[in-house]
Amino acid sequence: MDLTALSRLQFTVTAIFHFFYVPLTLGLAVLIAYMEYKYWRTNDEVWDKMARFWTKLFAINFAVGVASGITMEFQFGTNWADYSRFVGDIFGAPLAAEGVFAFFLESTFIGLLLFGRDKISRGMRFLSAVLVAFGTNLSAFWIIAANSWQQTPAGYKLEGGRAILTSFKEAVFSPSTLPRFLHTLDGAYVTAAFFVMGISAYYLLRKKNVEIARPSLRVGIIFGLIFALLQIYFGDIHAKQVAVTQPAKLAAFEGLWETQEKAPLLILGWPDTKNEKNVFEIGVPGLLSYLAHGDVNQPVKGIKEFPREERPPILPTFLSFHLMVGLGILMALALLWAVVELIRGKIYNNRLLLKLLLYFIPLPYIANELGWITAEVGRQPWIVYGLLKTSDAVSKLDPGQLVLTNLLFIAVYLFLGGLMLYLMVRTVKTHNENALGVAEREVA
Repeated sequence: MDLTALSRLQFTVTAIFHFFYVPLTLGLAVLIAYMEYKYWRTNDEVWDKMARFWTKLFAINFAVGVASGITMEFQFGTNWADYSRFVGDIFGAPLAAEGVFAFFLESTFIGLLLFGRDKISRGMRFLSAVLVAFGTNLSAFWIIAANSWQQTPAGYKLEGGRAILTSFKEAVFSPSTLPRFLHTLDGAYVTAAFFVMGISAYYLLRKKNVEIARPSLRVGIIFGLIFALLQIYFGDIHAKQVAVTQPAKLAAFEGLWETQEKAPLLILGWPDTKNEKNVFEIGVPGLLSYLAHGDVNQPVKGIKEFPREERPPILPTFLSFHLMVGLGILMALALLWAVVELIRGKIYNNRLLLKLLLYFIPLPYIANELGWITAEVGRQPWIVYGLLKTSDAVSKLDPGQLVLTNLLFIAVYLFLGGLMLYLMVRTVKTHNENALGVAEREVA
């Protein structure tokens, strides 16, 4: 049993399960803040009902997300002791900032929004919702800043076999921090949009809770379209950053084996790692060179330019990247169709489209996970890019212990995931917009 593989598996399991909940928390918090704003300004009870309903679902997701994320930080000390020794002076700073500046903020005002909403003014409710949204997004920034330092380390010096912090600003705002933050945040907003659209579509198909379903669907479509279009821009910024700072990862994204001018952007393909070529490929000549460097004649480094021991796993990186992009295109087309039907005023009775939106709820979740797989697998074999290899960062544990803890983590996370889905489904199915009041607040 490979010690590194077992440690990576454990972190992969915990990261994938935790990140399942994070995007919805980030995006839904912003939508709830908008609903609270509309209620504050209009005093329309429909916006109050909408905010209450979506806040309940937000709270379920947030609670399970917090529970699933606690173990991740402990693993740095248990499973990755050599990594912790190498980056401890740097990695701890943004994690501490996340806890002090973000988590306490969002937790405090989530409590006020859930349990004190009927004891405070409409304006204070709106302020609380804004601070929850700000806190959740600020939390994401610090986590992504820490992870981005692993991708593009900056603001450090090597001393005694360790990375020592020399500039907090440079370490936090490493070359990949802002592109990755914007790309990840945008994906979270699209996730929330499809979540709101899908559940609203469910109610409209069953002619239930129509009063909140119609405006919720409208808000979800507009919100989703805005950020689906922005994702094209943010994705382009991120790709250009990867081309400069992690060229081996970019080559793996596109299955580009040879350094080429007018490098093609592959639409379809299948890399053959053994023979270092693609079994087949369909691409647009010159488009990768243009997207990466703004010039179709600019050469893009191929995989063969890098030593074998420093290449990322090609096939997993290639597949996860292209599946992510494919799902993004599919969701964008669904949103465009929804916008057309919304403008025509026929969306509320278009059962085919409503069913599609309901069934599409999982797609942004899958795309988000594929994005993280692309980023993390594409960084290999480095745990800190260019400085520390993953195989050199693992704790020297008994493999049997890791097998046991892997099984335990999988069992616990499956339980938490099942609990979250059960609570979500039950809340959606039993919700009655005409029966709000004390009983509902007690459940919340």
